[in-house]
Amino acid sequence: MRAYLFQDEGDQRMPNDSGIPITEAQLAAAKVISSHSDGDLYEFADELMTKYGFKSRDEVSVSRVKLGERYNSMVQKFFEEHLHEDEEIRLIMDGRGYFDLRSVDDKWIRILVEKGDLIILPAGIYHRFTTASDDYIHAMRLFRENPKWIALPRSTETDNIDARQGYRKSITS
Repeated sequence: MRAYLFQDEGDQRMPNDSGIPITEAQLAAAKVISSHSDGDLYEFADELMTKYGFKSRDEVSVSRVKLGERYNSMVQKFFEEHLHEDEEIRLIMDGRGYFDLRSVDDKWIRILVEKGDLIILPAGIYHRFTTASDDYIHAMRLFRENPKWIALPRSTETDNIDARQGYRKSITS
């Protein structure tokens, strides 16, 4: 998994690489967990379910071909800065995309995810997502419990919810 500081240069689906790499230690400081498997991804998912105590999973594809006219609006929605009250756990089954997340010092970190990559974003972290320029990603979503899949946009109000406050406390302790 490749991570670097994001440099906004227009098209959100392009790398927009600032040339400044982000280390595993910097991702760990933001409480982001990542892993990769080159093996059977369904077996890897089974191992993850046991290791992390996930209770359910599903699969989702985001593709210009499958979504047609809805694709642009859906990708724009995913790219709005937000947080969730639950972890966001994705195992990339095929395709490519970018997770952008806020670093401990509130700068954008861009993480390229590709087939075999696992990313776990903690509850309360501000982030956004986009497909890469090939407009396709297929991911498995893993859940500990029934997810609260409400994207809460960044705001003063959202800054004060329990998930955000718990996340802030976890990165400053």
